[in-house]
Amino acid sequence: MNILYIHGLNGSLSLEKKIVLEHYGDVFAPSIDYENAPNSILEIIEHYPKITFNVVIGSSMGGFASYYISNHFQCPTLLFNPALEKRSVVQNIPEITHKISPNKHIVIGTEDNVVNPKDTLQFIANIVDLQPNFKIHLRNHLAHRIPLDIFKEEVNTFFNNI
Repeated sequence: MNILYIHGLNGSLSLEKKIVLEHYGDVFAPSIDYENAPNSILEIIEHYPKITFNVVIGSSMGGFASYYISNHFQCPTLLFNPALEKRSVVQNIPEITHKISPNKHIVIGTEDNVVNPKDTLQFIANIVDLQPNFKIHLRNHLAHRIPLDIFKEEVNTFFNNI
């Protein structure tokens, strides 16, 4: 299984979380400078022309990018506090044939003060007419950063349901 992990703004995939993901397959985790790459979604898609990704996982700004990349690759995605509605840096959304993809699992922390959980829920409400297959997990007391134990739990749940 090929797993594409997209980190958030000024972030990276930690070694501990990479080890968790490697339990499920080969992990590809490009480094992205969102502030200087307004076309990062398209750049990521074009960077892997010969790899078939089975899942895409992203957090925050990476969750935003993963949303559209999973639509392009038509694969399930796991999004942690995705910046779907609002972002602090400009990111262009490329023309993608598919508007939805199978099985989007979205983890939303109710105490996130970086990505407003209400904005994320509003984004979802605005596209509900596309009939997406969303699994939304509201986690009370979860802030923006995803602790390792919660990451493990959500990754396990995600892979058990795809």
